[in-house]
Amino acid sequence: MNMRAVEEEELVSVSVARHEGFRALYRGFGTSLMGTIPARAVYMAVLEVTKSKVGSFAVSDLGFTAAAAVAVASAIGGLSAAMAAQLVWTLVDVVTQRLMVANGANARYINGVDMFKKIVRNDGVRGLYRGFRISILTNAPSNAVWWASYSVAQRLVWSGVGCFLRRKYDDREGDMMMIRPDSKTVMAFQGVSAAMAGGLSALITMPLDTIKTRLQVLDGDENGKRGPTVGQTVRSLVKEGGWMACYRGLGPRWASMSISATTMITTYEFLKRTSAKNLEVLT
Repeated sequence: MNMRAVEEEELVSVSVARHEGFRALYRGFGTSLMGTIPARAVYMAVLEVTKSKVGSFAVSDLGFTAAAAVAVASAIGGLSAAMAAQLVWTLVDVVTQRLMVANGANARYINGVDMFKKIVRNDGVRGLYRGFRISILTNAPSNAVWWASYSVAQRLVWSGVGCFLRRKYDDREGDMMMIRPDSKTVMAFQGVSAAMAGGLSALITMPLDTIKTRLQVLDGDENGKRGPTVGQTVRSLVKEGGWMACYRGLGPRWASMSISATTMITTYEFLKRTSAKNLEVLT
């Protein structure tokens, strides 16, 4: 991403805050938050079931090593979870994106519910799922890459720490066995691994996300005609700014995915540890 693109992103943020107020930067936040709860519930349920079944199958039937099985199970679990949750996420994403690009005081909406009704009235139910296929093509591979990268990043981080400790303690295994990271250290390393995986996933899938967003924010035609196709959208983007236009907004997306991934994974891993402890107490 070049400096010109970064400067353009900063100017857009400053312009929005100056002309529409700081709250405009959070337009659509409430709708996004409400939709995230059911979407995350579906996502986590499918993820856990798929990872467990695929991991066991990979080790017992395919003869994979534990590390390879975890990476494969994580990738397939992320892929399956994203496809299931996208039924909720696309709907929420379309409404939120429309709210984000609406023009402040001149907007013809009251809130997310009003925007939802407006889309259904003008475009039908299909309007709520505009960009669904491209969303699947974006988020499914993105999640597969993220979960596989996360498992690999964790091994790299922990092996790096292990190498450091071995050098520090002169390979004295007795002393090494005495060292156990506390929960805060574990969460910190998991957060670092999540941020690394989020950055890589954002870089790989950014062009598809740009196309998806462009498709979702377009209003339906007044004569009932369908909006532009994916091919037309790509040509329009390239005409506007060359192929680098597909990476417009990479900086904010990179930061957003890294922060979101770090928050999600630390909460996810914490809940898993807590649930495991509760099960031990009950048994």
